[in-house]
Amino acid sequence: MATEPSADEDTARILIVDDLSENLLALNALIRQDDRTIFQASRGEDALNLLLEHEFALAILDVQMPGMNGFELAKLMRSTEKTRQIPIIFVSAAGKESNYAFTGYESGAVDFLYKPLDVDAVRGKVSIFVELYRQRREARRQVQALEKSRQEQQLLMAQLLSTEGELRSALRMRDDFMSMAAHELRTPLNTLFLETQLRKIQLAKGQAHIFDTDYLQTMVVKDQRQIQSMVRLIDDMLDASRVRSNRLSIRPTQVELTALLARVVDNLSHQADDAATPITLQAHAPVTGLWDEFRIEQVVINLLTNALRYGRGKPVDISVHLLPGNVRIDVRDQGMGIPKAAQQRIFEQFERVTGNDGTGGLGLGLYITRQLVEAHGGLIGVQSVPGEGSVFQVTLPLSPPPTDPG
Repeated sequence: MATEPSADEDTARILIVDDLSENLLALNALIRQDDRTIFQASRGEDALNLLLEHEFALAILDVQMPGMNGFELAKLMRSTEKTRQIPIIFVSAAGKESNYAFTGYESGAVDFLYKPLDVDAVRGKVSIFVELYRQRREARRQVQALEKSRQEQQLLMAQLLSTEGELRSALRMRDDFMSMAAHELRTPLNTLFLETQLRKIQLAKGQAHIFDTDYLQTMVVKDQRQIQSMVRLIDDMLDASRVRSNRLSIRPTQVELTALLARVVDNLSHQADDAATPITLQAHAPVTGLWDEFRIEQVVINLLTNALRYGRGKPVDISVHLLPGNVRIDVRDQGMGIPKAAQQRIFEQFERVTGNDGTGGLGLGLYITRQLVEAHGGLIGVQSVPGEGSVFQVTLPLSPPPTDPG
């Protein structure tokens, strides 16, 4: 029968195996100390179960037992990874002439004791093996601590390298952004500057008479277009900053979508004329939903402006499709198209598809558009074939998503 006392992790476990209960009792009393836990077994099979379940500092085995004897148990211990390193001391009542000691050492024993046992010798040997076990366990703990520390240092180094890479990327992105912003702002500013210089020269030559009503109207339209271009660039930069700092606000109200689209198409008519790209709004019955009117208008303007820029002078079509609980807006152009590999990337910051004029904005329009759509609980995607045009699809729920109380 096996005995399994509770053992604290800081104590050393010792297994004693003997088929005679009086021998177990005597040996237990001989080696017991507060910092040790003694396990007892009267059969080799029970001892093996204990050995496989617990970690032992030492096993003291009686040689002569019915069934599985001590030598057989030792061989099984040496054949199993978990028990291979446990020191074994054999105990035997047989005389030295039986030559059991030789067999014991062959079986992997570290010592062989004869009965009657020498009390001091037994206590001394057990103390030595317990101390060696504690030293091995402490060394193992130190190795594990060092390995853990090494892994943590590797993880920290990887994080530092990743952070360094992110910082370098952020710096490059900042520099690229500043360069793009300066370039994009310089174009309308240069136009305004040249126009004002031309007017200044004409006034200096006394040609004020050319500033008639038609001229002034044309001048105002041109100036307004350049100013609106700069305002839009600045708005994009501000919106990108709001997105990064989670300050992009959405204020849903009742909005009639068809009327909103008609107003946007009308407002972009001059830009469409300049691009020689007609915009057609497919007629649809009124569709009302809870959206931020200003933000949805911004989404549609961004998509239509892109369609005009990359549409190669071919018609642009915008249509509305009512779905269960949702509405979908399609903006279709017949322009240059977008390669499949770039169709997801174009919705990221500073990603641009270069137009025929060599410019592509700041690469923020579609990024901001996606953020605005997702803030409404919607989705945006694109279907495109290079050379055949693109269809941008915005799906919006008719009611806003529930707000997070946290």
